[in-house]
Amino acid sequence: MKKTPTRAVSPTAAPSRSIDPQQPGPGFQYARAQFEALADVALSHAKHLGAADAGVEVSEGAGLSVSVRKGELENVERNRDKSLGVTVYLGQRRGNASTSDFSPDAVRQTVQAAYDIARFTAEDPVAGLPDPEDVADEYPDLDLFHPWAIDSAEAARIALACEAAAFATSKKITNSEGAGVSAQQSHFFAEHMRGGERRMTGIFSGGYASSRHSLSVAPIAGKGKHMQRDAWYSSMRAPEQLASPEAVGRYAAERALARLHGRKIATTECPVLFEAPLAAGLLGAYVQATSGGALYRKTTFLNESLGKQVLSKHIDIVEDPFQMRGKGSAPFDDEGVRTAKRKVLSAGKVLGYFLSTYSARKLGMRTTGNAGGSHNLVMTSRLTQPGDTLDEMLRKLGTGLFVTELMGQGVNYVTGDYSRGAAGYWVENGVIAYPVEEITIAGNMRDMFKQIEAIGADAYAYGAKTVGSILIGKVKVAGN
Repeated sequence: MKKTPTRAVSPTAAPSRSIDPQQPGPGFQYARAQFEALADVALSHAKHLGAADAGVEVSEGAGLSVSVRKGELENVERNRDKSLGVTVYLGQRRGNASTSDFSPDAVRQTVQAAYDIARFTAEDPVAGLPDPEDVADEYPDLDLFHPWAIDSAEAARIALACEAAAFATSKKITNSEGAGVSAQQSHFFAEHMRGGERRMTGIFSGGYASSRHSLSVAPIAGKGKHMQRDAWYSSMRAPEQLASPEAVGRYAAERALARLHGRKIATTECPVLFEAPLAAGLLGAYVQATSGGALYRKTTFLNESLGKQVLSKHIDIVEDPFQMRGKGSAPFDDEGVRTAKRKVLSAGKVLGYFLSTYSARKLGMRTTGNAGGSHNLVMTSRLTQPGDTLDEMLRKLGTGLFVTELMGQGVNYVTGDYSRGAAGYWVENGVIAYPVEEITIAGNMRDMFKQIEAIGADAYAYGAKTVGSILIGKVKVAGN
């Protein structure tokens, strides 16, 4: 297999755009000032009804998605949605309601609905707005909004070029599940009321705009029973940072071609190397297992793991919400709590969980600013050297399995048991010998985490998680 394409070529470049609060931003129908006025209607009515504490969020999203297949346009879809959600607190009782109707009467009816729900909801001793000392009173601009001024014709041209590059790679590319281009953007404004007061220190008010664009293709190699499919994509905040359609198409085709003539292997226990994009899934499993909801419900195999070593001693994990243009960047979380750069795991030892205000209170702890999820996690090994490319990681693997595809959702977070369908390559003496398919990887996440022997320098950003390929010393592989 060849290396992941890294050349970033802009189909059509777009500069960063800030939004005039009095005017709708590019591609939007509503201005920030209109969102603030809607929030005022909602919170004023909540106060009128007798609620001292409440929160409201107003949002709008818009986008274009175009797909092609075998050289022809297949689908053009434009999406536009808007929402106003309100939460009303009556003491320690909470009610939520939402609407897509922005008329003043509809907003007031939505507040009334949330109020009525709160009246008849059981008390929850930890329900409530975030504590004033945790609220983000000020926050930085992280350069997250880069609208893509693209129409359906240009999006189709880019998608067709991507698919054509896949077909041109080899005559063995015989079919395609299609290629697609997506340009998405959104903005929101959220505000809280505490004790009937608003727009004061310790009472949240804020919002921002963001964008996310992508290009993908899924070619098919071979014919009949021997067909193999693979795919690749590029996803960025700014369109000029997307990989070129030609690079994405060629690499997807190379991946499909490399899987031709796959074999089954005998059941064995061997070292397993997870390709970097799949390694991000292992990092995601760690986040799930150390997140507040699973912890306070005691539905995680890493319950009460704070301060304990749960991964190999050479592993560190850092969270950085402030990466410019980062896919997981956020100046505050979904509750308006300030985020912070922090080390969540050091030398394999858990230094912090991923907590919202609610889950933190359930655990008798303090929020970590993770309502809505983690922010730009980077998992590294203290043993990694600059020369630890994928080829070097294969040499470290020696003889074993290199996994490039996982299927199913076979992780039991209560017990840690792990079982996933897989495909990839059998490696002998550090060199890929042949592709393998129809196998299952099984183990327990507790053991797998502690048996991580190396992380490659081939770091790949998969969504909000960045990690290189991960080598685990011993895993059960079920085959024939």
